[in-house]
Amino acid sequence: MSSPPPSATPSTGSAGRPGPSAAAGGRAAAAPALIWTALLLVYVLWGSTYLGIRITVESMPPLASAAARFAAAGVVLALVLRLRRGPGALRVDRRQLASAAVVGVLLLAGGNGLVVLAESGPPGVAVPSGIAALLVATVPLLVVLLRSATGDRPRLWTLAGVSLGFVGLVLLVLPSGGTGAVPLAGALTVVVGAASWSVGSFLSGRIRMPTDPFVATVYEMFAGAAVLAVLAVGRGELRGFDPGTVTTRSWLALGYLMVAGSLVAFTAYVWLLHHAPISLVATYAYVNPAVAVALGALLVAEPITAQVLLGGAVIVAGVALVVSTERPRRPAEQTTPEPARR
Repeated sequence: MSSPPPSATPSTGSAGRPGPSAAAGGRAAAAPALIWTALLLVYVLWGSTYLGIRITVESMPPLASAAARFAAAGVVLALVLRLRRGPGALRVDRRQLASAAVVGVLLLAGGNGLVVLAESGPPGVAVPSGIAALLVATVPLLVVLLRSATGDRPRLWTLAGVSLGFVGLVLLVLPSGGTGAVPLAGALTVVVGAASWSVGSFLSGRIRMPTDPFVATVYEMFAGAAVLAVLAVGRGELRGFDPGTVTTRSWLALGYLMVAGSLVAFTAYVWLLHHAPISLVATYAYVNPAVAVALGALLVAEPITAQVLLGGAVIVAGVALVVSTERPRRPAEQTTPEPARR
């Protein structure tokens, strides 16, 4: 997730982002080719981050490694923006900074941090990377429920698509042969992380965020990294930790998470939240599991059963339905003007 990814995973009212009623308007202004390129990056790269997390926590403290990942990515992105745009590139007001911090904590500390914890336990307790990705597929359903609760009216076929995807998720995690598919505590940890990611994604379109999505990403990463670092210290993760014991494969996995998961995919996700309907963006949570399950099976021998194949097929059907009903409209089809920037 890169959770969550979910964030992250953002209808714009006061924040200068397209509001829920503008999903067919301001958000659709971006070229469809750009939207689909960004979606593919999120689909593939975030799908691979679940395996990257599993390999990283083999020899690194879970929350501390997540904090390092987002802090490093935030610094790199901030430097790029500063060099390309000048001294005022990262300037925001206090309200925008506070909003970005809240969203960053929900997406990265809550969403991603809990997934990292769930994958970091010993064998028999840790959640496999592919199953973690499947559990995160609850994000689109939660987002649609949040939209409905606040007066937005998703299309009937959108509701049907996310519901179908959720049915596929249930098929994947139902007990089989008298045993549970995943440890209960680990599964609940991932689901709580998915809920945190969903709330962060939803709120980011309804509070006054920085108008530039890349600037917002910087502050979200810094806030998420700071909270993750505090939690890591509180859990005693750094007591007795020796960097010399970290394996080469864990270092490489952490580097991959920093670049592919945090810089490229997370930034693409934030951009998408400004330019595409949130129900379309949230379909990454249905595609990521397919990538995660395949990589887990190929690289670390996580099992693929008939139950996994059946659930995966239902999930793909849900993705197809949501994508077909939430596809970006062409400018000529837009009916709602983009809100004024503040």
